[in-house]
Formats: sequence, structure tokens, C-alpha cells
Amino acid sequence: MTTLQPAPAALPFQAADAVRRVERNSLRVQQPQSSGDMVSLAMGEPGFDTPVQVREAAARALEEGYTHYSPLLGEAPLREELAGVIGGLRATETLATDVLITQGGTAGLSAAMLSIINPGDRVAIPDPTYSLYADLVSLAGGVTVPVPLGADLHWDLERLAEALAGAKLFVFCNPSNPTGIVHTRAELEALADMLSGTDTIVLSDEAYSALVYTAEPFTSALSVPGLEGRTVYCQTFSKTYAMTGWRVGYLWGPSDMIRAAARMHNTFNGSVNTAVQVAALTALRTGAPDVARMHAAYAERRDIMRAGLAAIPRLSVGNPEGAFYLFPRYAADISSADLVAHLRGFGVAVRPGSEFGRHGEGHLRLSYAAPASSIAAGVERLAAGLRAL
Repeated sequence: MTTLQPAPAALPFQAADAVRRVERNSLRVQQPQSSGDMVSLAMGEPGFDTPVQVREAAARALEEGYTHYSPLLGEAPLREELAGVIGGLRATETLATDVLITQGGTAGLSAAMLSIINPGDRVAIPDPTYSLYADLVSLAGGVTVPVPLGADLHWDLERLAEALAGAKLFVFCNPSNPTGIVHTRAELEALADMLSGTDTIVLSDEAYSALVYTAEPFTSALSVPGLEGRTVYCQTFSKTYAMTGWRVGYLWGPSDMIRAAARMHNTFNGSVNTAVQVAALTALRTGAPDVARMHAAYAERRDIMRAGLAAIPRLSVGNPEGAFYLFPRYAADISSADLVAHLRGFGVAVRPGSEFGRHGEGHLRLSYAAPASSIAAGVERLAAGLRAL
């Protein structure tokens, strides 16, 4: 009979400074997984399955032998198709050689930011905004310069101009996670005027650009002439085509910036799964009806959630313009993190506004990507939780 020996003691270990910087500064929250009767309005992904023809394309690609390494920059047909899409936004010819396929939008953001930021560089980001940005600044050793938003959750242009002075990089998402606002052409042109004559780079995360509900057409940063030459564009298939689990995104920008991002992406990620890229190409070529169907469903769910929240006392809610989030402000003497914990006791999961920046405190982020029945039930439970305070 074999006698098991005690495992040897592990070596003393201290995580690298980069890890400790992120741990020290990160606002990101890992909530318990929702289960049982819990209604989740915290989800940050589409409440739809990937369109069937996209799934079938991936299965067919595997059967046809698309199981080997892809070129590090991505498959040529997908990059060429995306160059055409990006060229349409820019209204000018765009080269496929300046398109980088990434392991989802997250890896695209990471590759771009880590290839731009040096230790000590100032990076301006809106506050509140997607919490990954600040974590990546910390990882790179940069200095986050939060820019408080205006009362309407759009940019406060005076504060933005102050924050951009001496900044290496400005990162923003449009439409915005968590606020659901859509930055207008006038805002983007004001940004271009602020940056004229500077070396500040712009990273425009437009993951939700297909989910806009305003009368005014969406304006990509790529279509603003004054931002030309300084803008890196980050996009993903996750939100538009309900492909979150597939992990495929892309970057485009000035050639030297994309080469630097590609070097970083190739170092820590390598090439993207080949069959997934075939599926992504299928989504681009055939997915327009699916995108329209999902957009219409989100618009209905948006109206259901907004009407329900507007009827709750001590809760103020704006008019959501894009993405699939609402960011209501509550009137109660409790932190947003504690309020989220309290609401879980009433069977509804949401996200605290403080997760997205110091100026997100006093808000909750709710997602209307959930089914309409879940939205109705979740809003009722949220109202009950607020009444019980």
C-alpha cells in the first residue's frame, strides 16, 4: 500500500507589481452567479443565441479542416471584408493590412492600450465608464485621469478639455457602458477641436454601435475628419451579432499604431481561432436581418424597463439612447454596492454604479438584454427592495 507524503510547502510568492496595481485600484466587481429564482438584470451580453447560420458556418469550417493556426493578424478574407466596412465609416479607401483580428474586444483594448501607455503616462477616461479601461491603465503603469460627466451623462466639455491637457491617450465607449448615452457628432467634433495640435491618441470603443435608438444617426469617431490620424477603433462581434462566447473582435487605426498593437496581441494571445473567423465573416455577410430583429427586441425591452423604473419613487431615470443599459439614480442613504447586496435579498441582481467610477456612486446599472418577462419581474423586485429601505 502506498503511503502518501505531505505536499511540499509552496515557495514564498509575491505577485508582480502590475498585479498589485490592478488589485489596489480596480473597481471591477465579481458578483455571485445568479441561480434559482434570482432575476438577473446585471448581464452585459445579448439575451439571444448566435444566429443559426453563423453557428452552422463554424461547424462546417471545422469539418472542412479549419483547425490550424491562423495568420497572426487574422484571416485575409475577414480582414478584407472589415476593411470595406471601416472604409464606409471613413468614406475613404481602407487597407486590410491595417486591420487586426483580436481575441474579442477585451484583447483588442488590452493590446491597444498596452502598446501605447508608458509608466507615468496620463490617460483620460470618462467617469463613470467601462471599468476595464482603468484596470488596463494600472496594468501599464499609467495614471488614470477620470473626467466627471455632465448632469445628462454626456461629456462635460470644459472638464474634458482640462483633463486632456498633457494626456497621452483618451479612451471612451460610444454608445456608453454603463450610461446608455450616445455621443453626438457635435461632441466628437468638439473633442477633435480640443485635440488639434496635440499628440494625444484617441481609442474609440464602439462595441454597441449597432444598438442606437436616437433619431440622429450614430456617428463613429472614424467619420470625424478632425480625429483622423490619431484614432484607434476597437470593435467586437459580441454585442452586434450575439457572439460574446466566440471571442472575436478587431482593431483598426494608423499603420504604426496597429503594428504596435499586433506585436502586443501576438505576444500574449497569438492568433484567433480559425473557424471562429469563418463564423464572423458569415455574420458580416448574412447577419443584417438578425441584427435588425435583435435591435427591435431591445427597443421594446428598453421601453418596458424605462416605464417600470420611472414609476418607482426615489428613482430618477433618463432616456436611454444606445447599448442595452439604463443607469438610474436613486435617492437613498446607502452605497450602490450595499444597495445591490440588499436587492439580491429581494431576488434581483443589478450592478453598482460605483463599479464604473467614483462618480457612478448613487446609480445602478440595469441591462435590458434580459427577456421582457424578466425585466418586468426584476423591476417589481427592485421596487420592493427600495420600499423596504
